Amino acid sequence: MSDFNIRDIKLGENVTAEDVRDDLEFLGDWEERYRYIIDLGKQLPELPESLRTEDRFVRGCQSQVWLVTDYDDSEGRLYLAVDSDAIIVRGLAAIVLTALNRRSPEQIAAVDMDAFFQDIDLFGHLSPTRGNGLRAMVARIKQEAAAMAA
Repeated sequence: MSDFNIRDIKLGENVTAEDVRDDLEFLGDWEERYRYIIDLGKQLPELPESLRTEDRFVRGCQSQVWLVTDYDDSEGRLYLAVDSDAIIVRGLAAIVLTALNRRSPEQIAAVDMDAFFQDIDLFGHLSPTRGNGLRAMVARIKQEAAAMAA
């Protein structure tokens, strides 16, 4: 039996997108920033094999990526968990969660992630395939959120 609990993922609450922006701005070069992004990814729990299913697989990513969601009707919040076989992708997923995890579907729909990525100069330091995978991950989260709002 796994100890996995999606609500234990505090990214978006104890580490926000603003925190990421500030931290990346503070760090001098992209080697340090990559280390920071990888460290962020270490805050994501590994998904149990039982949750690494075809319906949770995110298409369009270079690496293997799975997305798990849990919508709380009483709170009107969507809880997110992402896992990947690549350490940098786990870090990128963590950045996404700082902006979208624990938000309402309406809040998720309103977030301009491309503008956020541009603000932190992320796409300039990722390969085109990584960037496309990151966009695919965000699109899937927004799709899941829209389904919850309907």
